[in-house]
Amino acid sequence: MQVKLTARHFDLTPQIRAKAEEEIEGLTRFHENIISAELILDVERHRRLAEIRVKVSRDTLTGTGDSDDMYKSISLAVDKMKAQLKKHKEKLKEKDVGEITGVAETLTRPATNPDEVDV
Repeated sequence: MQVKLTARHFDLTPQIRAKAEEEIEGLTRFHENIISAELILDVERHRRLAEIRVKVSRDTLTGTGDSDDMYKSISLAVDKMKAQLKKHKEKLKEKDVGEITGVAETLTRPATNPDEVDV
């Protein structure tokens, strides 16, 4: 998984970088097929914003966190991303089960004999 960190309007400290990378690496427990993750950290007056974008197969998921502490903002954004990844994974499972069920129904349906069809 590729990880990209961006800091806007402040200097990124090694402690914040370590916390962010640790949190992002923890996302792989919720979805195995994460291609890349981008974390944008921003400071606006007294607000600390964290936005995380995760690329999964054909979709891009986004989670944001906003508080007065950068660590808390990162945690909020990652928590929202965990929920989205769980939901996305469940949707993929449901889709796969639906496709398998559709194929099974097609295979078990009796074929009509063209000689028995009334015209």
